[in-house]
Amino acid sequence: MAHKPQTPKRQSGVRHRDGAVQSPDASIAAVSQGRIGNWALLGGLALLTLLVVFLDVRTGNDLRVVPLLVVVPALASVYCSLRQTIWVAVWITTVVVGFRAGADGTFWDFVFGIGFAVLACALGVAACAARIRHATEMARLRSAAVTLQRQILRPLPVVTDHIFAYGLYEPIEEDRFVGGDIYEVVESPYGTRVIIGDVQGKGLAAIGAGFAAIAAFREAAIREPTLTGVVQALEDAVVRHNEFSAQTGEAERFVTALVLGFDEGGRVEAVNCGHLAPRLLHDGRTSAVTLHRTSVPLGLAGLSSEARTAESFDFPQGATLLVVTDGVTEARDATGAFYPLDERVVAWAGHGPRELLDALHGDLEEFSGGIRRDDVAALALHRAPAVTH
Repeated sequence: MAHKPQTPKRQSGVRHRDGAVQSPDASIAAVSQGRIGNWALLGGLALLTLLVVFLDVRTGNDLRVVPLLVVVPALASVYCSLRQTIWVAVWITTVVVGFRAGADGTFWDFVFGIGFAVLACALGVAACAARIRHATEMARLRSAAVTLQRQILRPLPVVTDHIFAYGLYEPIEEDRFVGGDIYEVVESPYGTRVIIGDVQGKGLAAIGAGFAAIAAFREAAIREPTLTGVVQALEDAVVRHNEFSAQTGEAERFVTALVLGFDEGGRVEAVNCGHLAPRLLHDGRTSAVTLHRTSVPLGLAGLSSEARTAESFDFPQGATLLVVTDGVTEARDATGAFYPLDERVVAWAGHGPRELLDALHGDLEEFSGGIRRDDVAALALHRAPAVTH
């Protein structure tokens, strides 16, 4: 039995567009924080008050400007935290009351002026509280969807006797854009089996179809002696899921998938079910792996008369296989052009698997300007070195 190197440490949580890793709890807490610092808010509020009071003194009784300060809490409710908005409301109320107390006018002028100021400030605080409550609820929904998807997918990297599997996975984190990208790595008596796939459509229903495929793969990868047997088990699972979905009123879905098998030899067995072809990096060179027997996606075998078959290709020692979902290849820049994956990978041919994914992530973010419309999933599968006994 080969000795397994120590698995690199992993970080949990969701990687955001700036590359940082942020937990769902932190995402929820962030929505209640103000976009303006306390000192900046204090300085701006003092400067605005002085300016308004100065203008009020210059205009005299002809035009009273100080009462216009009551709109400030409404503006603060959009950009500030609840505590900051309360500070602003208290400050504005104090200024307006002080102004009214020293101004000429009848008793009812004073009462109505103060009452209007208090009401306007209270509405600003209430608006801020409502905004934060709504944003928190939306953050919880997004975090729940992303957490569910991350519980379905195995944390990476994973080390087996045959490969070191590194991964990049970034859910879109928008309620209507939560996708169904899937991947899994299973060490079995027949070698290491790997799947990467993409469920048709978006939303939680897509995650359900992805979970059906992943669960079937985890069982079949260990049970089935052939890779085509594994794929047939996946096909049956997706078909059963679609039958159940039809009974509950959900749309039927298909899954594009690439299923790979690694053993002690120098070749990889592959069954391609409508997925993107892998890229091979070795000795400073890159090449797209040509798969001649691409079949229909999982769930659509009944529409094709051809049975799925496996084919193999070389995977020498020290090589890295890059497999991605269409969230990578269909990313667009500001002009609408698609991401040129093959052109970019050439520059990273000498990178290790982890560095390769880091370079891909950074370049993809720069290319798309941080704007994505689909999940991004990529695996870098590195051939484990030969072990001398």
